[in-house]
Amino acid sequence: MLRDTMKLSQFCRIKWERARDLKKKGAYQEAEKELKEALEEEPDNFLLKASLAELYLRQDRLVEARILAEAILSSDSQNSQALYVLGEIFFKENNLDEALQCFHQAQQKDTSPYLTLRIAQTFREMGRFDEALETLDSVLVRESENLRFLKEKALILNRMKRRDEALRVYEKAQELDPKDSFVRKEVYRLRGLKRPDQKTIRELETVVKLPSRKDDAQLHGFLGQKLKDAGKLKEALAEFQAARRLAPENLYFLKQEGFCHYHLGAYPEAIQALSQVFRKDPNDYIVRTTLKKMYVTTKNIGGFITLLEDVLKDHPHNVKLIGVLRGVKKEADVEEADAT
Repeated sequence: MLRDTMKLSQFCRIKWERARDLKKKGAYQEAEKELKEALEEEPDNFLLKASLAELYLRQDRLVEARILAEAILSSDSQNSQALYVLGEIFFKENNLDEALQCFHQAQQKDTSPYLTLRIAQTFREMGRFDEALETLDSVLVRESENLRFLKEKALILNRMKRRDEALRVYEKAQELDPKDSFVRKEVYRLRGLKRPDQKTIRELETVVKLPSRKDDAQLHGFLGQKLKDAGKLKEALAEFQAARRLAPENLYFLKQEGFCHYHLGAYPEAIQALSQVFRKDPNDYIVRTTLKKMYVTTKNIGGFITLLEDVLKDHPHNVKLIGVLRGVKKEADVEEADAT
């Protein structure tokens, strides 16, 4: 990366550095402006193009990101930045074999830990847990206190139902960063597996009222899940809403809020919440089927078709989504023919 920046003109290097800093702050439109001004001077520069592609990726503008990444790779098939971007696009589209291949290719030229982490996470999503752990341990053997890798390892151990091992790893992560609310929540959750649910609920209800924990979104969300599991849907809904107010970017809280509305029979509110989740993650099968069920129940299959078409505009390469839309349209045509 450093060598690539040295090839830029002074003007473009300043623009690229500004864009990098703006991206870190989440000021994506301003960062985009800086990169596009640099590209006006050096329109064929791969670093500038790849940086813009990454920026589009951050904004879920996958079509634009793919066009830039593929344009770079058509001239430089081993460009690690473009391969990474394409891998992320495949990952978002649930094309995990292709994502893994891109990340592996990128790693041949870029040995940054983040690529190793993405390879492990892709293995995890593929259910190849042993390979995921092996990938993580290749770094942890040298960097035993790497927090991101420890959290991923604990997550995988939990998926493998190796709960005691997962708890030990999370406890180590908590020692390294006591302020990490996700880790704190997982420690509470795993320790609570050996206690009655009602006792855990009572403890959590006390904890989230403490001044030091009342703004902890993860603990509110965990309490919401325990209440939901106990059938206390209205109380669970309130906790998920509190969690979402504290962490509005967290789709899990919004999804659980939507499911609470659904089980309470509040379909308009459930559709509104779950549609937002679906737009961000169209591969979530449970969200999609729940939405379809509600649209069918309310005799508004046309509304579901419209939603699918809108989501497909943002994810035009999602083959599974295309198939779902075709199937729903066919079902609607059959119903219309039967009605006449």
